[in-house]
Amino acid sequence: MTKYAFVIDQRKCIGCHACTVACKAEHDVPIGVYRTWVKYIEKGEFPNSRRYFLVNRCNHCDDAPCVAICPTKALYKRSDGIVDFDANRCIGCKSCMQACPYDALYIDPYSHTAAKCNYCAHRTEVGMEPACVVVCPVHAIVAGDMHDPHTEIARIIAREPVRVRKPEQGTKPNVYYVGAEEAAINPEVAVEELPHMTMWSTLLKPHYEDESAIDMGKSLRPLQTINSLKPYRPVEAVRREATDAHVVYDTPKNTAPWGWKVAA
Repeated sequence: MTKYAFVIDQRKCIGCHACTVACKAEHDVPIGVYRTWVKYIEKGEFPNSRRYFLVNRCNHCDDAPCVAICPTKALYKRSDGIVDFDANRCIGCKSCMQACPYDALYIDPYSHTAAKCNYCAHRTEVGMEPACVVVCPVHAIVAGDMHDPHTEIARIIAREPVRVRKPEQGTKPNVYYVGAEEAAINPEVAVEELPHMTMWSTLLKPHYEDESAIDMGKSLRPLQTINSLKPYRPVEAVRREATDAHVVYDTPKNTAPWGWKVAA
């Protein structure tokens, strides 16, 4: 039986965000939310420092908590392994956002329904690859049927020491990583101390805070002055404390719209 999956080779990834842009263009994803995004981690001290990347998205889990918790079955697991969604059934309750341990879902500010990576199902159904796979300039993203031993993805999974994100959650994810740096794939390792270096969209309110604020002028938070920001801590000080790895670029996190996370 067909089972679609992703393999992302972080040894090849150059952090160019082509996958993010292609995904936004393919699905008309609004500003401030993402179906796929790239996280940056830095380790070491200049000049002996290095930057690592991690491509993030829905993991199309075998035991998807978003599917289990959805009260209207708007999220569902297809027979080919893709976790897809039906916007016409979604009531915007955000329970899926609560349950997902990967922060992969968001509320579309226009339709007021949940959305996420759906493996470009409309493309795969006609024999095409997901948009992110097509545009990657270094072929870091591989998609295909992991149950077919003749496919590239099956050969990579059989040959390489692949890893998944948050295996302890028991969701059985189907996005596999090759060569992922521990500090990038494990959210508990890297220190997040540089808010001024995250994406500019962090200045936007999460769309679930005020879904009526579609106008950009209404949805922007007041810009913080230098005096209102928490004191800046030099990178050197951060590195000396706890770990030498820190996050330098990421998307806004899903801050649990109900105030707490549901166990996966």
